[in-house]
Amino acid sequence: MTTKELIIQIRKKESFLCIGLDTDLEKIPEHLLTEEDPIFAFNKAIIDATHHLCVAYKPNTAFYEAYGIKGWMALKKTITYLNKEYPEIFTIADAKRGDIGNTSTRYAKAFFEDLNFDSITIAPYMGKDSVEPFLAFKDKHTILLALTSNIGAHDFQTKELDGLELYKHVLKTAITYKGSENLMYVVGATKAEYLTEIRNIVPNSFLLVPGVGAQGGSLSEVCKYGITQDVGLLVNSSRGIIYASNKADYARVAQKKAEELQVQMKQELAKL
Repeated sequence: MTTKELIIQIRKKESFLCIGLDTDLEKIPEHLLTEEDPIFAFNKAIIDATHHLCVAYKPNTAFYEAYGIKGWMALKKTITYLNKEYPEIFTIADAKRGDIGNTSTRYAKAFFEDLNFDSITIAPYMGKDSVEPFLAFKDKHTILLALTSNIGAHDFQTKELDGLELYKHVLKTAITYKGSENLMYVVGATKAEYLTEIRNIVPNSFLLVPGVGAQGGSLSEVCKYGITQDVGLLVNSSRGIIYASNKADYARVAQKKAEELQVQMKQELAKL
């Protein structure tokens, strides 16, 4: 999916919501555990109930890898279902990969070609030759970890190097990479106060913003400092939507929670 196609979907749905499919067998409704594939059964119900309210889904691959081959099969079934039934949806493999040369190319082929995701999150720590292999894939997006929402983010990301915070070095360097027009960046919602400075470096790039909802991030603050004329935001909510209920009504309650965010997003878009 191209950036232009993503923007069209955002305008059409009046939403820039991304729903995280971090599916945990210990948290899903008990009655699903009798299903042949409880992870996929849960995901399918969530997707069917919320697809009209969001523009992206983001499975965190750790929640699938934890269950071995069965987990990978559930991930494959989930992305195949999305691509077939809802091709307008932007898909994100939240895999946080990152390695050099041929290894990065293999990671990219796994997620872009075999699983057919639109994008993947990667760690930039190993530099240019760990990022550019992902950027070589046409109409695919690489989402670079820039400033994350976790407490440990301050261990490295906001430390100064030559008078500039490390995350700013990451942004300034990344935009020089071949294929950087297909870069997006992860910026945590709990770091909304940093967005003005981030926009000074990447004024038009899309930002994937986790942390709204369960982690306490504010949608209005994110939009105040981060939104652009082409929106430029994918705001993610995971637990706050998919685990809003652990009973038989889980999909309906998830839909309600997603709709609450979509309504807020519609209001923000109306300000542009």
